[in-house]
Amino acid sequence: MLLQARSITASYGDAQALFGLDLELAAGEVLALIGSNGAGKSTFLKTLTGLLPPRSGTVHFDGEPLAGIEAGDIVKRGIALVPEGRRLFPSLSVEENLLMGTLSGRKGSWNMERVFTLFPVLKEKRRLPGTSLSGGQQQMVAIGRALMSNPRLLLCDEISLGLAPVVIREIYAALPAIMEDGMSLLIVEQDVQLALQVSSRVVCLQEGRVSLAGKSGELTREQISKAYFGI
Repeated sequence: MLLQARSITASYGDAQALFGLDLELAAGEVLALIGSNGAGKSTFLKTLTGLLPPRSGTVHFDGEPLAGIEAGDIVKRGIALVPEGRRLFPSLSVEENLLMGTLSGRKGSWNMERVFTLFPVLKEKRRLPGTSLSGGQQQMVAIGRALMSNPRLLLCDEISLGLAPVVIREIYAALPAIMEDGMSLLIVEQDVQLALQVSSRVVCLQEGRVSLAGKSGELTREQISKAYFGI
């Protein structure tokens, strides 16, 4: 297993968001994390990336513990986050936003030209401010920035949120090219059907707990509905 999280609890002040969450991710796997708003999906990603230290539990990445490690050092170890809302630097061009990913210092096959091959429209707009692009193009920049850190594990938080269906299809169509070097993906996605299509396994969260886990092709609609809504 590339990633192992055991008994993770996390809180925002007195409000507990995760309750003893367990999750594993194998090398080269695409795992979808689903659940309604407030289920704890983004909170879990924050615990993995050092943005929200868990109150208890352990996270191991490639066999090494991540406890107490700063967010920047976690990126250097090979975990990159595509955050919800993209969060591009408004004062930087597309190219400069992409170059921010290289600050990890990790070596690998992802570079500017490979990102431009994956998303050709970014090459055309490389000199423009990143935030001047359309929502879908900004999402491409955010993904490219994460890839430029040459991660082993890519965390994608709601990358389809607010985008037109045609743009969503274009972005998700890029996943095979992203994974061709053996990268693992953990995708947070509210579109259940899309999550099932792109993943090999699904974990559903409900109120900070795992309510269902299984292979994407084997879970029934009834199982997912009960786990998602609790009815």
